[in-house]
Amino acid sequence: MPNKTDYYIPAKFFVERDHDRCIRCQACVRQCPYEATFYDAIDDKITNIHANCVNCKRCEFICPTDCITVIEHRSKFVKNHTWPDDLIENVYEQASFGGIKLTGMGCDKKYPVYFDHILLNASQVTNPSIDPLREPMELRTFIGRKPEKLEFDKHGKLATKTHPQIELATPLMFGAMSLGSISYNAFKTLALAASKLGTASNTGEGGLHADFYPYGKTIIVQCASGRFGVSAEYLNAGAAVEIKVGQGAKPGIGGHLPGEKVDTLISTTRMIPEGTDAISPAPHHDIYSIEDLKQLIDALKEATEFKKPVGVKIAAVHNVAAIASGIVRAGADFVTIDGFRGGTGAAPWQTRNNVGIPIELAIAQVDTRLRDEGIRHLASVIAAGSIRQSSDLMKIIALGADAAYIGTAALMTMGCTLCQTCYTGRCAWGITTQNPYLTKRLNPERCSERLINLVKAWSHEMKEMLGGMGLNSIESLRGNRLHLRGVGLTDTDLDILGILPAGRQ
Repeated sequence: MPNKTDYYIPAKFFVERDHDRCIRCQACVRQCPYEATFYDAIDDKITNIHANCVNCKRCEFICPTDCITVIEHRSKFVKNHTWPDDLIENVYEQASFGGIKLTGMGCDKKYPVYFDHILLNASQVTNPSIDPLREPMELRTFIGRKPEKLEFDKHGKLATKTHPQIELATPLMFGAMSLGSISYNAFKTLALAASKLGTASNTGEGGLHADFYPYGKTIIVQCASGRFGVSAEYLNAGAAVEIKVGQGAKPGIGGHLPGEKVDTLISTTRMIPEGTDAISPAPHHDIYSIEDLKQLIDALKEATEFKKPVGVKIAAVHNVAAIASGIVRAGADFVTIDGFRGGTGAAPWQTRNNVGIPIELAIAQVDTRLRDEGIRHLASVIAAGSIRQSSDLMKIIALGADAAYIGTAALMTMGCTLCQTCYTGRCAWGITTQNPYLTKRLNPERCSERLINLVKAWSHEMKEMLGGMGLNSIESLRGNRLHLRGVGLTDTDLDILGILPAGRQ
């Protein structure tokens, strides 16, 4: 860490404490993993190093007398629109330690959020709405290759040979977060919730610990460039296989799990020596063309006896439609596209904030390209990267996605406060850490109940919105952009999204 005496950086947060109400129980001292709170035994007083505070809210939550409030620090640099505070801090820090500044979670810059400029349609008289409480509403979604048409024999039985698919009770899955980037208890929370909901979680690039094999029917296993934990047993343990090429928070960059987080559990799962850095190279060194990708897809299908769908995950970049087309033609059963607001355990600050494109634009372009080429039915399209609420999910499906991953929202159900310090391994809520003292703060059974509640609530809201549109299935909404209208968007934005402006019939 940089030496604070070399330069001035105002603390980002200030810990206000009502000392009259403070009973010096020291709960905040024991709970703070960032060394921001200390007890002075001589003066019998709790003190704070405000510069160490990341605003994780743990001390506020745990305080029995509610005497603590963490606020944004009022001391700032001289106001300068060319040089906002975060850029000045970055220069100071890099001048001190000469390295790449890391950060966690998704991009928090004020780029346009297209979801907030898109409205959904509603039925009125000529196409009456549907009451979801009294009429059946179908959210069930199938991920995988679809036949161009279905044929039935004279007895009414399906005669068309179908490809392997995974069935989701609702078009929502939990995004790729590896064991190592998140704790054992956080990983278990996702696996438990997915199993009970009838949807799916994703291993990320860190392999699958033997404890989680029983949940395999609702887990998508990843094959990343580092091949961590990849074996025939691993591939066959999951419901589907996803080749990870890119990630929305850091397109073109590989993964890195610091050696201090590689304990015995992670070592066993990833099949690497304990205490060594787990580095996934930026490229797959056996993929330099679509033909190479096809070879890997075919190899994974053969390894799983052609019983599981195999997909490819890429980051949303400017030529994403052409890339997705090549992936589908290479034989992928689904394509996952991760937008630039997607979360991460650790990414270069500059890359997270400046590389990639929004998921809304990417999905719209991919769906259009695959339809124009007549290959849309050959693969499902999964969206990821800043799906924040049920209406975002509805809009991304209308833009062309079959389903979506959520990551940040899922972590919030476990207590995440978006302090963006996941890479430190000090998570006060036990989510992104391997510290046994911290991980036990997260109860998988309780947190999985909260996650199940969230998904159920979103599903209810989706049924309400579908009913309001006069639709009784999510399949009827997929790629149906006539149900969308734009507000406050440019003509170029509307053209890329393939939607009309509000007020236009």
